[in-house]
Amino acid sequence: MIRRITANVYVSLDGVVEAPENWHFPYHDDATQEAVMAGLRAADTLLLGRKTYDIFAGAWPDRDGEMADWFNLTPRLVVSSTLRDPEWKGTSVLAPERLAEELTELKQQPGLAIAVHGSISLVRTLLELGLLDDLTLMLHPLVVGSGERLFADNGPRIPLRLSAATTFGSGIQSLTYTKDI
Repeated sequence: MIRRITANVYVSLDGVVEAPENWHFPYHDDATQEAVMAGLRAADTLLLGRKTYDIFAGAWPDRDGEMADWFNLTPRLVVSSTLRDPEWKGTSVLAPERLAEELTELKQQPGLAIAVHGSISLVRTLLELGLLDDLTLMLHPLVVGSGERLFADNGPRIPLRLSAATTFGSGIQSLTYTKDI
């Protein structure tokens, strides 16, 4: 069985994905926490872009709990052309120019899913390369107004199929899209 690459992205109604730490938490509740954890439990590898890696490496090692344990103990792959010696134990670096080949090989190896959390530029790249199997958007019921959006105005057309949808009491909708084969 081929491993899947899955991504979980927090997004506002107007498509903003930038700095969810500034707008996500009023909507965070036990149900959304459990949904995110279920996705993480289904994975045994974390794939991150460099910016998200820097944020996570500065935050997760000092935290406790199930989610912190998952982030701290799960092997991490960081896509970067500048990171040479990652300090966060359990982290390896993937060169961007070999990303497609390395991930294609990794998907053929035994294991659980490969999870991407945040890492917007990486999610876009994986979609464009046809390597992202599942995209879960945690759609928040607010308009942020400004900030980086998930999809560029002139980006490629990428057909996706809605494969799961859940609405939480907080108003967040979890929408999982699968690449249309």
